[in-house]
Amino acid sequence: MILLERLAPELLTAAPLLVMRHVSKRYGPVVALEDVSATVWPGEVLGIVGESGSGKSTLLRMMNLEDTPDAGDYTLALPEVPGNLFALDRFARRQLCARRIGIVYQNPHQGLLMGHSSSGNVAERLLMAGERRFATLRARARDALDVSEFPLNRMDDPPRLLSGGMQQRVQLAKAIALEPALLLLDEPTTGLDVSVQALVLDTLKRLQRDRAITMVIVSHDLGVIRTMADRVMVMRRGRVVEEGLVDQVFQDPQHPYTQELVHAKL
Repeated sequence: MILLERLAPELLTAAPLLVMRHVSKRYGPVVALEDVSATVWPGEVLGIVGESGSGKSTLLRMMNLEDTPDAGDYTLALPEVPGNLFALDRFARRQLCARRIGIVYQNPHQGLLMGHSSSGNVAERLLMAGERRFATLRARARDALDVSEFPLNRMDDPPRLLSGGMQQRVQLAKAIALEPALLLLDEPTTGLDVSVQALVLDTLKRLQRDRAITMVIVSHDLGVIRTMADRVMVMRRGRVVEEGLVDQVFQDPQHPYTQELVHAKL
């Protein structure tokens, strides 16, 4: 855990990188989010937990500007994007996400072109950001795959021929290729063997340690959150019911729902 006392001195007085305030969203009669607020500081890892249907993945999609809430606002402390990001049009959202927000989906089919080469998937993100030189695209894709601990002798293989763990590494390489300000991870280890889960988490921890990437990670697995996150938000039925430092919340949960989650994993 980096916690506040372990953050670099300059981060102790830094402004939050991400601020979401009073975000609500309904899909017909279904309440997906109800008055949800979140703050993430530079270099921090925020974990979001809750059962299926709690709203945690919907909140992550909002952070990735894939949807617009019925109410609320969202800001990132970046000079090129002042104001409420939910007010941006589709083109501006796409450009912002291509350059400044990376995401790794639970299902690699959402984030990858399964018939294209792995290096080509990473290069696609660079193309979206305006890079056109083939040699540069190739070199930067290779570097991103290498940092993600992907075997470079497989970089020209399409993801459909790769294991689930390797597909997640391609997604990760694509997400970090442009050194995003914010990295979003939606159940990144679900469906992977335990040994592969450990390898993926080790890679994420190394990236966070070496590059101080700000991350938001959604998982139903409290072990993943305990391993990765500094703070945790617990969601139920579209609301945040408890939040705080990971050790504090997991060792002494206050809300009955959090107590149920923690005791179920003991």
